[in-house]
Amino acid sequence: MQREYWFYVYVLTNSSRRSLYIGFTSALKKRIFEHKHHLLPGFTDDYNVTRLVYFERYKMAARAIAREKQLKRWRRAKKTWLIERENPSWRDLSAGWFDETQGPSTLAPVGRLRSG
Repeated sequence: MQREYWFYVYVLTNSSRRSLYIGFTSALKKRIFEHKHHLLPGFTDDYNVTRLVYFERYKMAARAIAREKQLKRWRRAKKTWLIERENPSWRDLSAGWFDETQGPSTLAPVGRLRSG
């Protein structure tokens, strides 16, 4: 049986919602773990951007990459609209994904939210 692969476009923010980060990955839980534990140097680490507020799931990497590029070109108001349409309270969608004994290699796959 062939394994099913998914690709994700995701949006992170910080506690003040001032910074938005849009990314692409084939391992969403692992990537969010890396952001939350500041294992990836750069923008998300510098601005403490660790709250997952939106994500989409795709079967084809090319579609996910195209969507990521599209979202990055949008003005902030449109990104805010997209987030609030699915997550009006901007809650952390990854809350409860991890416990203290988990590391990136022990994470189970992400459940379904949106498919593309």
